[in-house]
Order: sequence, then C-alpha cells, then structure tokens
Amino acid sequence: MHIVDSHTEGEPTRVILEGGPDLGSGPLTERAARLATEYKDFYRSVVLEPYGQEAMVGALLTEPTNPECVAGVIYFDAAAVIGMCGHGTIGVAATLAHIGKIGIGTHKIETPVGIVEVTLSDKNTITVKNIDSYRFKKAITLEVEGIGKVTGDIAYGGNWFFMVDDSPTPVLPSNIRGLTEAGIAIREAIYAQGIEGGNGGIIDHIVLYGPALTKQGHTRNFVLCPDDAYDRSPCGTGCSARLSCLAADNRLAPGKEIYQESTIGSSYTLSYEVSTSPTAPKGSIVPSITGQAFITREATLINNPNDPLRKGIVLGS
Repeated sequence: MHIVDSHTEGEPTRVILEGGPDLGSGPLTERAARLATEYKDFYRSVVLEPYGQEAMVGALLTEPTNPECVAGVIYFDAAAVIGMCGHGTIGVAATLAHIGKIGIGTHKIETPVGIVEVTLSDKNTITVKNIDSYRFKKAITLEVEGIGKVTGDIAYGGNWFFMVDDSPTPVLPSNIRGLTEAGIAIREAIYAQGIEGGNGGIIDHIVLYGPALTKQGHTRNFVLCPDDAYDRSPCGTGCSARLSCLAADNRLAPGKEIYQESTIGSSYTLSYEVSTSPTAPKGSIVPSITGQAFITREATLINNPNDPLRKGIVLGS
C-alpha cells in the first residue's frame, strides 16, 4: 500500500494513494458507508499501532464524482469513518502538492459531506474553505458524573461537536490526562441522556475551551476525538463549529481573523463568511481555516498475513 504521512500543526494524517479496497464508483457517501461496514479491519489497521500511531487520521484517496474536483477523499480514525476532517484536508492538499497533482492556487476536493476548497499559498501553508457550518442548539446543560453541571453548545462543522466555553479542567499541556477524562465523561453523559445533533447525528467530538496562552491567541482548546485521542491541532471541523457559535452570538464579525490555539500551542488562523446557500440551515456560515502541513514520510505499508498484530493493537477487546 503506497502511503504519504504528514502532520498538520502536530496532528498526523496518513494518505493512502494506492492499495486500498475497491469501494466501487457510486456517491462518496455510499463508498464511505461501505468502508465503515465492510472494511473495518482494514481502516483500523492503517492508523492503529503498530502500523499507525495515536491520534492518526487516515485519508483514502478516491476518484471524485464531480469533475471539478482534483480528488475524492474518505476520512477515518481508529474508531470510525468520519464525514470531514479539517487537519486531514490540509494534509491531503500538502500530499497532493508533494506528488505533483496540484500546485499553488485554489482547488476543490470532494468529501462524503460535500465539496471543500483548498488554497495553497505555498507547499506547506493551506487554507480550507469548509462546508456550511452552524450551531444547532445553544447552552445545553448536562449532569456529568464526577464533574457536575456542564453547559455547552451543539454545533456542526463537518462532524458534530459539544463545545464547552468554560472547561471544567484548565486547558493546559500538563492537563492532557484530566482533560481527556473530562471529555470522555461529558460524551458519556451526552449518550446516556440521548442528546443528538440534527437528524440523529452522533455527537462524538468534545471541545473544551480556556484562555489563550499567547498574546495573539483568541482561546486555547482541547478536542477529544471519537477514538479518545486528543487533537494536537486546533481541529479544523471543530474550529468551523466554533466559528458558527461565535457568529450566532455576534462575538465575531464576518471576515475578521482570529488565532485559535491548540492544547500543544500550535494554531490555525480562522475567519468566516455568511452562507448564501438556500439549502443551508438558518444561521450557517462558510468557515476558512489556515494552517501548515509538512510531509513526514512516503512509504510502502506492508500488511503481513503472518503478523498477529496486522489488524492493530486494540486494548480491552
């Protein structure tokens, strides 16, 4: 399997160029569903240890259905096939530039949740114009075991998020374990109380916010992903959801840029436009996320049938 690895502001992406399963040629939503249901062992083996690493997101390149797009892509982590991935899209764009498929300028990429635009300022600096994002519900209060009452917004940025403005645990690099435990407890409370996103959307990402630790930063975030790993980047789809909440509360004007810090101190530059799509939910915005990705490895991934761990290390199963 031919792969290219990169990291986007610290968060790893593994792009599969060749050697993935044949998912057919139908709509990308159908191909993503097929990957999720028929090839779980495959996609998990790509990102789990010992072949992958904690927090890695995989990106399977496919043929797009829209001829305006340079590629189609299906994203996944160790827990699930996911609709969209902001840091992964930046990584995919850097990979496409690395292999000579795209150059400086703006290009379209097809994902299962819609078409996104990527603009390469240089081979490492990339802006993603994401799909329409919106806040679904404001100020939902949960009773969380071991924590107490936690209030947050439910918002969509390509994935569903529960976003807590005032983290119950300080958002500091020294608090990764405590933040992870808090995020898991909040997500379990969401599931236990039957709280969902629009159309039954599963809220599997939790974002906790605290004060920025730099002068230029807006806030610092901690993002818990579905596989219980934390996002080393500020999370592109999470930032999209965050922008929709800021816009809904009139806390950020269209076109104004802010700098979102991640838990480890890396950052994205964020801004948004008001959506003009007649089919978008009320209050939708079009987010822009700018970050840097760097190629770290180009390799052939070998799945040895004699390796008892070829499907990945899964604890507790």
